[in-house]
Formats: sequence, structure tokens, C-alpha cells
Amino acid sequence: MTLVEFNSTASEELLPVLLTCCDAPSWADGVLAARPYADIDGLLARADELASGLPASEVDRALSAHPRIGDRVQGKDTHSAWSRQEQSGVSQDESVAAQLLEGNLAYEKRFGKVFLICATGLSAEQILASLNERLTNDDETEAATVAEELRKIAVLRLRKVFDA
Repeated sequence: MTLVEFNSTASEELLPVLLTCCDAPSWADGVLAARPYADIDGLLARADELASGLPASEVDRALSAHPRIGDRVQGKDTHSAWSRQEQSGVSQDESVAAQLLEGNLAYEKRFGKVFLICATGLSAEQILASLNERLTNDDETEAATVAEELRKIAVLRLRKVFDA
């Protein structure tokens, strides 16, 4: 997609694309409302700003669209393809996979939601270290961390819309 196409596409057609980047309606609506954008950097800056202020309910909604780290998502849709690409650094080593599963289950028990990390460019070992470190967070610190990771993913995915 080009910036001209982004600026001129009907909102109802563009909304599903934005919700694939981040399943938070207020974020998608805010990105749409600020059109037209003069350049992609301005668009990404606005998206970043909006993702920084998401209410907890929308963070939770967006989080529910993400698979457990280490799970190989099936499907041919954009979200599944992006998820596989973002988790490409997660090794298939059985020992690491077992540790990730154990850590994910501990995290889900501790915080009641899936562990979210912007995995692009991270190795399985780095992800596992972050997961173990974040298990020691209090609820407020972890909620802020999750929101920050979601922000990074949203902006990264929005950039992919233009790189495709």
C-alpha cells in the first residue's frame, strides 16, 4: 500500500487492516481520523502516540489477538503470517521450547493473560530471559510493560503495511 492509497481508501475498508496491526478500536479510529498524512513517518509517529495511551480494556482486547509466544500459528491471513515472521527467532530446540511453554504457563497463571513481547529480532533465549524477568514484576509494572510491547508491535506492523 502507498501513502496516497492509505490516505484515500475508505475508512471501512482500511479499518480491518489497522485492526490487524493492533486490535484496539480507539487506536485504529485515531489513526484514521488524523488522515491525510503528509508522509509515512508522520503516520507512524501518530500511530505510536495513540498506542502509548491505550486504555487497559483495549490493551487486553489487542492482547487476545496474539498467540502464545512459541506457538506456531497456522493460517494464511496477514495476522498469522506476521506472527510467524515476528517469532522466527524462536528456536525449535526442544529444551528451549519446553522452557518457553513452562514460562508461558507460569506467566498466564501469574497475570491471567498471554505473555506478549515484540519478538522481532530476538532469539528464543532472549525471549525466555525476558519472560523470566517479567514474572517478577508487580501487576502495575507488568501492565505498563505489556502496553509498551503492544505499542512496539502495532507500529512495526503498520510499517509492514507499507513495506509489502
